[in-house]
Amino acid sequence: MKQSLYAEALKPTVYSVSIALEPRRFVQKPDRITLERRADGQLWATDGCDERAVWVRRCFPWSKPTQYISLRDHRENEFALIRELNELDAGSRDALERALTEAGFVMQVTRILGIGEEVEIRNWKVHTRQGRRTFQTRLEDWPRNVPGGGILIRDVAGDLYHVEDPHGLDKKSRELLWAFVD
Repeated sequence: MKQSLYAEALKPTVYSVSIALEPRRFVQKPDRITLERRADGQLWATDGCDERAVWVRRCFPWSKPTQYISLRDHRENEFALIRELNELDAGSRDALERALTEAGFVMQVTRILGIGEEVEIRNWKVHTRQGRRTFQTRLEDWPRNVPGGGILIRDVAGDLYHVEDPHGLDKKSRELLWAFVD
């Protein structure tokens, strides 16, 4: 089991494969990328040759929220990587900031009520600052420590749940959580 986990850790990431396969997509001159919110409600990116609807994903620690923002299409293919938000023109920067705000909504977990497993799915019941929630994660998707502190959980829909202070949770919540954290 440990060997397969080690082998899995050595596989190239989407980020590294993207760099190797599509270096032209990584923004060397951000002024060539324009972003706009269109009537369909989606964020659209144009690089002079191609345009498509994209959604945003931060690639690096939350401590640098304006750096290294991946623009991905509906197939999860990276269209472009924005190295620094400030390198974009004002209109594109505004559109991207609004998209980041929408994408950056993170539920703050205050208590874990239960975690159950079914075939390929883990069911979570939690209390958050936003109210009681239930969500699902894949069995192979584990909660992870984040550089800014706390533990991050991503559900099957891509929503994020953050446990700001795992040690500050009640005893039952800590016991449930620690069963899934390295």
